[in-house]
Amino acid sequence: MGKLKRKEYEEELGKLQVELNHMARWLQHAGKRLVVVFEGRDTAGKGGAINAIADCLSPRQCHVAALAKPSEREAGQWYFQRYVAHLPSAGEITLFDRSWYNRAGVEKVMGFATPAQVASFLKQAPVFERQLVDDGILLFKYWLAVDQQEQEERFAERAEDPVKRWKLSPIDLKAREKYAEYGRARDLMFKATHHRWAPWHVVDFNDQKVGRLNLIRHLLDALPDQKVPESTFSFPPLGTKPGKERYTGPVKPIKGRY
Repeated sequence: MGKLKRKEYEEELGKLQVELNHMARWLQHAGKRLVVVFEGRDTAGKGGAINAIADCLSPRQCHVAALAKPSEREAGQWYFQRYVAHLPSAGEITLFDRSWYNRAGVEKVMGFATPAQVASFLKQAPVFERQLVDDGILLFKYWLAVDQQEQEERFAERAEDPVKRWKLSPIDLKAREKYAEYGRARDLMFKATHHRWAPWHVVDFNDQKVGRLNLIRHLLDALPDQKVPESTFSFPPLGTKPGKERYTGPVKPIKGRY
């Protein structure tokens, strides 16, 4: 799929979001649990891809886990422990905006984890994921790929846009100089954690709109195509004249500016 115009993208995304709702109903009906891990380079578009999925689903069913830096207490726990708390229950979805793979990526490259900790993680991660899958969790792992030139342009856009500037951090600025190191860390991670029960899927996100559509399409195609009938509702005419908001007591509506 080539360069998409916004209208074409929105039309395609709308169709996929209808299918995502079918998927969500099936998960609830079957009591299945879905975990989707979003990893990739800074600026790749993880947040936008997650929003494209989560925005059309119930927040009571679909949860986004974007964990901050571990607290002092969490740093003393088993590494996977704080992620376990965000795993879904029956009928639920968890979308991990970065995940336990922080240890194999940013923590390794930026020196936040020791070589021994990284080596231990690469041994434990496949075992941990096998336990999740054996317990019935549907696990998908996506790596969002972006070339360095495109990454640089997105960094510059974030720096200039006051609405997007919050996405930048001192770590991002240091990471710009370590593009090759991140690539080597990714390859080592793939070699150790790409298994039949929990394979990695690489999606080209140099064009974020196309990347989102391809990722969602892949996810939907990998799940059973089982439609669950929707609940139907009837809206008979109101028996009285429609009411209007009435305010009494000390609470008053604000005076709008627009």
